[in-house]
Amino acid sequence: MTTNPRAAFFDDIAERWDGWEDLPGLALRLGRGLAEFGVAPGETVLDVGCGTGNLVRALLERLSPSGRVIAVDIAPRMIEVARRKVTDARVEWRNEEARALGLPDGSVDRVICCAVWPHFDGAAAVAREMRRVLRPGGSLHVWHPVPRARVNEIHASAGEPVRHDMLAPGAETAAVLEAAGLRVTAVVDDGERYLVTAVRPAP
Repeated sequence: MTTNPRAAFFDDIAERWDGWEDLPGLALRLGRGLAEFGVAPGETVLDVGCGTGNLVRALLERLSPSGRVIAVDIAPRMIEVARRKVTDARVEWRNEEARALGLPDGSVDRVICCAVWPHFDGAAAVAREMRRVLRPGGSLHVWHPVPRARVNEIHASAGEPVRHDMLAPGAETAAVLEAAGLRVTAVVDDGERYLVTAVRPAP
C-alpha cells in the first residue's frame, strides 16, 4: 500500500488523468519543446515524474532504436497506466523517489522534469541527485508547458496532498540548480510556459 500522501493522491487519479488532458494538443507542445531542447536520437533521457507516459511517447518519437527513456514516478498506478499505453522496449519504468534514484553516476544524457517540480520534497536534494546522474555536459530541464500562474491555480484547487505545491519563480529555481553545481543556461517564466534549463559542467 502506498504511504506517501502525494503518491497516494496520484495513484487515486491515475485512471482519470488522461481524460482531463487535450492529448493531441499536449503532444504538439511536448514535441515542440523537445525539438527546442535538441534531444538527439541516441540519447538516454530520464523522465522524472513520468505520470501516464505522455512525455515518454513524445520522446520515443524523437529517439532512434539506440535511444532510451528511463521513466520514474512515485505513484505505482501512474506507471501501470503508462505501461499499458507504451510498450516500447526502449523504456525502463522505475517506481522511485526523485531524490534517491537507483541509477549510476553520470548515466543519463538528459533529465526532464515536466509538470512535476513543485511536487518534490526538498528541491535542493532533488537538484543534487539530478546533477549526480547526469553525464558531464548533460542537460536538465525543469519544464511546465503552461504558465506558472496556471500551475499554481490548479494545485491550489486540488486535493490536500498537493494544494500547497507552488511553483517558485524561475529565478528561484535557477538559484537552486546553481547551488547544486549546475550551470543555468535559460530561464523562461512568462505567460506561455515555464522553463529552467541547466547543464552539468564538464570537469
